[in-house]
Order: sequence, then C-alpha cells, then structure tokens
Amino acid sequence: MDRELALEIVRVTELGALSSARWIGRGDKNAADDAATTAIRSMFDSVSIDGTVVIGEGEMDDAPMLYIGEKVGNQKGPSVDVAVDPLEGTEVVACGLHNAQSVIAIADKGSLLHAPDIYMEKLACGPELAGRLSLEDPVEVTLQKACHFSGKSLSELTVMVLDRKRHEQLIHSLREAGVRIKLLGHGDVAGAIAAALPDSDVDLYMGSGGAPEGVLAAAALKCLGGEMQGRLLPDGPIELQRCVRMGITNPTRVLYMEDMVGIGDVLFAATGVTSGEFLNGVRFIGKERAETHSVIMRAQSRTIRYIRSIHFLPGKEIPDAPTVRQNVASL
Repeated sequence: MDRELALEIVRVTELGALSSARWIGRGDKNAADDAATTAIRSMFDSVSIDGTVVIGEGEMDDAPMLYIGEKVGNQKGPSVDVAVDPLEGTEVVACGLHNAQSVIAIADKGSLLHAPDIYMEKLACGPELAGRLSLEDPVEVTLQKACHFSGKSLSELTVMVLDRKRHEQLIHSLREAGVRIKLLGHGDVAGAIAAALPDSDVDLYMGSGGAPEGVLAAAALKCLGGEMQGRLLPDGPIELQRCVRMGITNPTRVLYMEDMVGIGDVLFAATGVTSGEFLNGVRFIGKERAETHSVIMRAQSRTIRYIRSIHFLPGKEIPDAPTVRQNVASL
C-alpha cells in the first residue's frame, strides 16, 4: 500500500465525522449513523483502492451501505480489506457524550478477521508488555506479569475498563489487587488504543466489547507496536453458527494479532466526532468553517500523525450532509 493512501483515508474519516457531527445532542442515533455511513461511502469512490468491506455496518440483508462484502474505492489501486465503523458511538453522539469517532482500518487482502457482531473478551497493552501477557491467565497473574515487565508496583499500574455491569467481577478483582482503574463510559476502540499511546497513563485495557471494534483496535495497536488478544464470546448456538459461517471454526480460542490483522502492513485512521481519550471532536467555527482532529497510523513505519484541519463549509452554520459532502470532497 502506498503511503499516500494514508491521507486519502483521513479525508474519508473527516467527512464521516463532519456529516455526523451535526446530530450531536439531537437524540437521533440512527440519523447520525446514516449521515456518517452515507458520507463515507460516497468519499470512498475517490480513493485508489480495490477494497472489500470485511467489517462494516452488517451483512448485505441488514445494511444497505458499507455491508460486509461490498466493494469500495475506484478499483484502480491495491486489493485490500477494509474495516470501517462510520460512527463508533451512535448513542454517544445522540446524547452529546465523549469518545465518538469515525474509524477505518485497511490491510492487505485476506488479512483482517471477518469478526461477527458479538462480544469479544479483550486484553490490550503497549510495546513494553507486548508478547509477555496472556488472555488465558487469571487477572491476578496478568497484573503480576505487567508489574514484572514494566518495573511498576501494583499501585502504580492503571487499567482501563468499560464501565458496564458485566464487568463488576473484573472491577472487583482489580480493586482487590490494588491497581488504579480508569473507567470508560464509551469508546471501546479508543479505550484499547489508550494502552499503547506514548503519552498515555494507561497500562492495560481489559474486559469485553464488540468484536468488530476489537479488530479495529488491533489494527491501531499494530501500528503502535502494542498488542491485542481477543476471544469471541458467542451467546448461544445462533451466534456460534454465525462465527462458523464467517470462517471461524474454533470461535472460543484466543485470537492473536496475526489472527485479527495479519502479518503485513496496516493503515489506521480516525477522526473525532465528539472529544475523547485521544482525539478532539468536530468544532463548528462561525457559519462557514469547521475544525476536525484526526490521527493516521501505519504499521510498516509506526508513524503516528495527528492532523488538525479547518474545512470551509459555506452557507450554513450547521450544514446538512449533502452540503458537507460537496464541499469537503473538493479539499
């Protein structure tokens, strides 16, 4: 994949963020998601890839756009897998909360896991702990290993966990061990990435969240030199069969980085819709401008680029999706 592709992908996430941001706090998560999905799909037409969506809005019968198996790009570039979450945090946007973002990962064809939309148990860490921990270990053993390899005491470790009822026992075990806990209200992808960011105070990300979000986070963690381990949590025979249909013959085994994102190059891009752990949200400036904050990462070089963009959006203080698409596409 050409490195110039990175900037093309950022333009796609920027447009998704700009289009969904007008729905912040308006209580309509479906409209926000539709705005992001429509914008991203239209912008993909200008990107020089022969892309196939492996993680998207759902299967063809359930998703009219960006469905699993849909072809994206102008078909003139490299053959790649595409994982896309046009709006990670639809309810977040509807309620005006934190950590909503537009996210895309691209890898060589055949690299990205076809992850069903079910829960996945996750363990994420940064470069210092990569390859030294195991999702199969009890929580206490994982913490002891993290202390040993990081040189920190238990009281100095910080573990990020989604604040959900299903994590009550995990949170209890972490508190018993004496580590610091950083509870995350929303943003499964951002939470996992936080464990590997150079300036983050988070050492580990633990708990369960969406499997598609796990693959997106794994793509970012590969770019950062970190690690994600996951294990699918199918709830009953129907979800088990969905895993098998998507080519996962042993759904309960531990999935490692190569299982989720392959061994080749990976590009990861995200643009904040609402401000969160590592990205600022869209900010409308007066009547004709908007500011976005994005990150683009590449596994091959491990380069992290933050991009602050000012977009000219003439005509409306809160632009509708077609106006945003028309004007940003020309930038």
